[in-house]
Amino acid sequence: MLLKAMTNSRNTIQRQLVLSAVRQLQNHPTADEVYQEVQKSCPAISRATVYRNLKLLAEEGEIRLRNISGSPERYDHICGNHYHLRCEQCGKVMDVEMPYMASLDEEVRKRNEYLIKSHDLTFVGLCPECAKKKH
Repeated sequence: MLLKAMTNSRNTIQRQLVLSAVRQLQNHPTADEVYQEVQKSCPAISRATVYRNLKLLAEEGEIRLRNISGSPERYDHICGNHYHLRCEQCGKVMDVEMPYMASLDEEVRKRNEYLIKSHDLTFVGLCPECAKKKH
């Protein structure tokens, strides 16, 4: 029983380190970027442990797994519905500062008779840094 309690405690600490890294990075990090960040404070942590805890945190609703087209899977510290920007040059993903349009769900439902739960929208273009390099 004590061993199980110690294991759960260790997992909780590791999970908190992973959650903290996702929140600290705030750039929709990939699992590997989270792993690299956690390793700074916990060099002995394994990649598998980080990946497993990312999955658990997403399942628990603490973070959100984002599948953004043209980009590897990323993790988001903001779990509510919102929009994203993705730079097609450097791959950076950012949040769009605008309200989520729930009315769009209703409009699509009316036109297509789907039961809509939510929608994901990613704008694709060039970030300011990449746009400067291009000109």
